[in-house]
Amino acid sequence: MRDPSSKSRLRAEDLPYAAPEEGVSELVAGRIVCEPLFGAEHGWIAGNALGHLGTFVQGRRLGRVYARSGFVLARDPDTVRAPDAAFVSKERLAAKRSRGPYFEGAPDLAVEVLSPGHHPTAIDDKVRDFLAADARAVWVVEPAERTLTVHRRHHPPRTYTEADTVDASPAVPGFRLQVGEIFGR
Repeated sequence: MRDPSSKSRLRAEDLPYAAPEEGVSELVAGRIVCEPLFGAEHGWIAGNALGHLGTFVQGRRLGRVYARSGFVLARDPDTVRAPDAAFVSKERLAAKRSRGPYFEGAPDLAVEVLSPGHHPTAIDDKVRDFLAADARAVWVVEPAERTLTVHRRHHPPRTYTEADTVDASPAVPGFRLQVGEIFGR
């Protein structure tokens, strides 16, 4: 293992040993990026999204749903991102082989819940990283506005209000959710 305290860029395999003990860490182009621990509302909304997604996926045996798990989106330099919730289809699971503690490749769907401390540029960078690594969709949930924005490659972003129903196809075939359900409505 490379010395994580060195000035060189880290690899995905170094991250578990190099990350600070407080907050949430990701690896972006070989450099550790830290976020503060998330608040209760963030966790509750992310849990709601994860619960609805998990119930649908498990009932149909479509693949796996993950919470705050690392996905290696790029190598040399390495980028490891951890969305609040993610879905990986059984087809994608069968095609990928992990060579470390994280899933090699993007999830089919990544869900990010914004917190008051999130900088818009940082979220844009995360969305771009997931889509560049072949995620089919990225959902960005904005609790303050009670909206969900869907990002897909080669499509403009589309924002839904809590009264709208979002269709996750083709990322999660057949999964439809009223946005208000994520906010506990």
